[in-house]
Amino acid sequence: MTGTPETPEHAHDDETYGPATDDVAERLAALDDDEAEQRARVLRAGLEDYELDDEDAALLEDWSGAEEEAPARRPAPVLAVVGRPNVGKSTLVNRILGRREAVVEDVPGVTRDRVSYRATWNGRNFTLVDTGGWEYDAKGINARVAEQAELAVERADAVLLVLDTTVGVTAADEAIVKMLRRVKKPVVLVANKVDSPALEVEATYLWSLGMGEPHPVSALHGRGAADALDAAVAALPEFSAVGGTEITGGPRRVALIGRPNVGKSSLLNRLAGTERVVVDPLAGTTRDPVDEIVELGGKPWRFIDTAGIRRRVHMQQGADFYASLRTQAALERAEVAVVLLAADEVLSEQDVRILQMAVDSGRALVLAFNKWDLVDEDRRYYLEKEIDRDLAHVAWAPRVNVSARTGWHKDKLVPALETALESWDTRIPTGRLNAFLGEIVAAHPHPVRGGKQPRILFGTQASSRPPKFVLFTSGFLEPGYRRFITRRLRETFGFRGTPIEVSMRVREKRARRR
Repeated sequence: MTGTPETPEHAHDDETYGPATDDVAERLAALDDDEAEQRARVLRAGLEDYELDDEDAALLEDWSGAEEEAPARRPAPVLAVVGRPNVGKSTLVNRILGRREAVVEDVPGVTRDRVSYRATWNGRNFTLVDTGGWEYDAKGINARVAEQAELAVERADAVLLVLDTTVGVTAADEAIVKMLRRVKKPVVLVANKVDSPALEVEATYLWSLGMGEPHPVSALHGRGAADALDAAVAALPEFSAVGGTEITGGPRRVALIGRPNVGKSSLLNRLAGTERVVVDPLAGTTRDPVDEIVELGGKPWRFIDTAGIRRRVHMQQGADFYASLRTQAALERAEVAVVLLAADEVLSEQDVRILQMAVDSGRALVLAFNKWDLVDEDRRYYLEKEIDRDLAHVAWAPRVNVSARTGWHKDKLVPALETALESWDTRIPTGRLNAFLGEIVAAHPHPVRGGKQPRILFGTQASSRPPKFVLFTSGFLEPGYRRFITRRLRETFGFRGTPIEVSMRVREKRARRR
């Protein structure tokens, strides 16, 4: 099987295979659905004369992308992990999750935002929230990190307070305890970095904080983590008291991606109507993907703010390297990617590479040009021309001009997202697809190569999300012809905002029996 993920359009495709304007769409619109299905059945029957394998047979079965409506359910309880910087909160989070999910580095202040993960312990589902280090006298970016930690506590059902046993109780620890007493949430005290039995004695001194029994834990080695987690889960209610009803499967998932300091976190804060994410002029402020449910257009959306993707992954190290990997993982669990580009800067190689990453992931795509309100009228005309030229390979993606700082045109983001997702979910009925292919081939047949002319025997849409089409052919279709078919699929059926893939299966006729 040969696939053709979308590549930049080539002008010679139009010259070789015919003009973009013909009456194919009109003839398809006039075609009755029953007649189209009848044609498809005849073509499908004709495939029996060709050598087909088990994978072909499975592909040719009726495909259905229908999903049952998701029922409402009450949200799982929320457990927030707090503590001052560098006490091992993210290491403990990774230990609880059983995987290296939170960014960890042996320097203080790596985690900056509050980051949510789904977790399970002894059959209990809950949401685990990692936070940045809390400091009572913090300034600048560290003050905003502390604010995020306090918000996490307010929106949690219980708190896991992590202290460093090797250091003992500090003034910052006492300030955190005072803050926790004020919010009146159940607290489980974790005495971390108890890497040997000798340090268990040091952990007992933490009784003096008046927060209950300290649980000696080594987050690095896993020692004592199960007992601390048992206590934490016991402190959680059956359902969250701080969240509303959610939908099984959740709202549509949107990943905000782009290079560092392009305005992703500012846009998320503006959409959420709150300082949800730490924003600072320092590039690379966000390191972990940050989820937030945002109400837009009368319905909820799950936005995922991600770390800025730097120039080359192999040149990154430490927190930036792992943050980049998590950005890619966030893109994989999203349904649509909003690539944020700076309208007041020249499109860079980084921007193009990030766009290609979004296309390669197979997610729906929306382009958002930030700081458009700062571009004067004369410059906008030429900027539009530059965008059309430099982004011709993603000309199918909806474009929105916004201002993350002021919220200008943020209401235009929802129609673009809905258009892209609708296209991403679309399936063309098999009858109408084959009628389209028949009209295209009749008007613009594949050129004869080597005395042979390959034919399209039958076409089917193998899947949606993104739409993938498989063509059964009698010979190899050259890449230019497949690009031509891809372009005509867009012109005829839309597919605005989603990558599409056209692949082929070359099959030979069965040998005649004597």
